Amino acid sequence: MSKLYVCFKFLMAFTLMFFISINVSCQEDETTTTPKEEIVTPPVDEGGEEVVENPTEPTYNLPNIDLNHWKVTLPVGNPTEVSPPEILKYATNETLKPFMYNDSINGAIVFYAYPNSSTANSSYSRTELREQMVPGSNDVNWTFEKGGNLKGTLAVDEISKDADGDYYRTIVMQIHGRLTNEQRNLIGQSDNNAPPILKIYWVDGKVRVKTKVLKDLNASDKEILYTDAWGDDDGYTFPEYVGFDKFSLEVKVSNGRLEVILNNKASKVYENIHMQKWSVFENYFKAGNYFQSKDKNTFAKVKYYSLEVSH
Repeated sequence: MSKLYVCFKFLMAFTLMFFISINVSCQEDETTTTPKEEIVTPPVDEGGEEVVENPTEPTYNLPNIDLNHWKVTLPVGNPTEVSPPEILKYATNETLKPFMYNDSINGAIVFYAYPNSSTANSSYSRTELREQMVPGSNDVNWTFEKGGNLKGTLAVDEISKDADGDYYRTIVMQIHGRLTNEQRNLIGQSDNNAPPILKIYWVDGKVRVKTKVLKDLNASDKEILYTDAWGDDDGYTFPEYVGFDKFSLEVKVSNGRLEVILNNKASKVYENIHMQKWSVFENYFKAGNYFQSKDKNTFAKVKYYSLEVSH
């Protein structure tokens, strides 16, 4: 065998070993290379603090009702009343908490009432708001000539049944009359109370409206001021069944005219001599739960999701 042939064989063997070594080295590098990690930046708030996200944390839906022009009467005390600014902290007020509290899931204020204390001119108890045009004062009110508008979204949440298995009634909105000090003194009355020109009831799942009528259309300007000069009309029940579902009510008042609107579609209008005669009185709106029961162990809960008043 020639020396040239031996050298050629040696060169071929060396070349083969070199390429095998290179290939193994590359494979080792590929299998041992650590992939680059993705950098995740945690969210921060406006102050630069890290935000800790908790997908199981409950969300709260609080009602957006302005209570600056309302006081509330409770079914306890003589009865107890709470006016602005104390009423604004109803959620933490120990007096109010049992009777006026938040449903923070559905975004409503719950008005809870049961038979106990009542006002001087009623035998029924209530957890009910009373409009105060000047916060903290009952002395400034409005007339039909001035006009007013009240709109609320509400629902009867729970209400007791009587011995016959029928639901009790509750009043959810009112327009109440009021005597001026001069009128009160003229008829020798001890307070400024006048009849309610409007009561809106929840009755067996339907909305029922009651107004006042003047018994004697020829009554004098003085005689018209007495409560017993006014009687009840026959009432009107809206055909729609609202049950325990959410519904809306709107009350529109203008000179000689009163209108009640249910769910933005059904309307009952009062535009007659009785509304014209009513112009002698001042008025204020009421809203809440004026429970029409005196039986023990009965109660009602009314939820208000929204409530707006304007003049």
